[in-house]
Amino acid sequence: MSGKGAGILRRLVHSIRGGSAAAAPRPGRLVVARKEDTWRAYPADGLTPSRMAQILRSADAGDIEPALQLYEQMEEKDAHLFSVAQTRRLGLTGLAWEVISAAEIHRGVDRVAAEEAASHCRRVLTELACFEDALRHLSLAIGRNVSVVEMVWDVVGGRHEVVDLAAVDFGRITVDAYDRIRILTREAPYEGILPPVNKFIVNLPHSVSGHPMRGGLLRVSALAYLGKQFAMKDWLVFAEIFGMPIRIARYDASASPEEKREMLAMLRDLGTAAFGIFSKAVELEIKEASQGAMGGPPYERVCNFLNRELSKAWLGQTLTTDTAGETGTHAAAVIHDRVRVDIQEDDIRNEARMIRRDLLGPMTRVALGESAPVPYFRRVLDDGLDPAKLAGIIATAVNELGARVPAGWAHDALGIPQAGEDETCLTGRRR
Repeated sequence: MSGKGAGILRRLVHSIRGGSAAAAPRPGRLVVARKEDTWRAYPADGLTPSRMAQILRSADAGDIEPALQLYEQMEEKDAHLFSVAQTRRLGLTGLAWEVISAAEIHRGVDRVAAEEAASHCRRVLTELACFEDALRHLSLAIGRNVSVVEMVWDVVGGRHEVVDLAAVDFGRITVDAYDRIRILTREAPYEGILPPVNKFIVNLPHSVSGHPMRGGLLRVSALAYLGKQFAMKDWLVFAEIFGMPIRIARYDASASPEEKREMLAMLRDLGTAAFGIFSKAVELEIKEASQGAMGGPPYERVCNFLNRELSKAWLGQTLTTDTAGETGTHAAAVIHDRVRVDIQEDDIRNEARMIRRDLLGPMTRVALGESAPVPYFRRVLDDGLDPAKLAGIIATAVNELGARVPAGWAHDALGIPQAGEDETCLTGRRR
């Protein structure tokens, strides 16, 4: 019996025994977009330490919108913070993905049922043009500590399927007194509702002590961001005062007030026009800004120090982001990059658990029943192995160890396309 026929028979037997597929949510969207979703209060403008402390305390109490807007604006205003945040997230979302059968992970699982579930989820996700966008939105929780995507269901071919994945605006998320995520809807615009079963994908990758807003990367970055903004402001003021050349005009004691005013106006124009007309009685002197003074103040050193702190918080190291003014060995750089890889692997595991729990699980149970084996979501890591070395490993494994290597995998790993039935192939020395 074919896999499809076996699946139909299994669902029929399950129905006769009294079982049924999991209840699918109502078709359509629950969180309807509204114009208020685009409004921003810009809390980072004129931010002070006391104001930041107030925002973080409010987030602990459940009012998380000011904190999430602050985090959004922090990335917009700080180029280094934006860079390390993008590097961290692209290390996850830049990888290819695949859905694998539960039978490949666990022994004793019905292989036919597991492959049917994996094929169903693989087909649905491949047909969803918005799936990659949803994954990128969910990755924003790496920093903001929370992100939510709504699964939009509809009846397709006689059964419920996910037809869209809609990102939920951060302004529609709140936290109740029991540290539970709630979604603000049209019917409950203030207190919100608990996410219904099989309806929302909720990503909480760094929550500490059960609280959704503690432990986030942008929260730990907030103090470094604030200190850097103060240093940058003072640095720009210093550059404006001491970085411009000083223009001095000396006038004769007999100069009239009108001549003095005219001379002052010429000096003002000299700042942008760089030329002027003066009487022979006027002595004009232009003093360049002191080069030593610009290197003296600590503003640049403070900014570089805080940039390194941000790099360590997000990437666990500094040598892959900024080596200006620093010395290091190749071995140190390799070790630093290994730390970054460890963090990437942890992000991959967190994402895989979340996608399997909140997306693949509901899709499988609604379509195939509660007992159907839920497939696994996995990112495809590029090990960077040289094709020539890999070919030697495959040759040794097959010819000397007798390993059974799938031909399709070998072609993909070596980057060699498989020939069609009517194509002429190279013969080589292989018997």
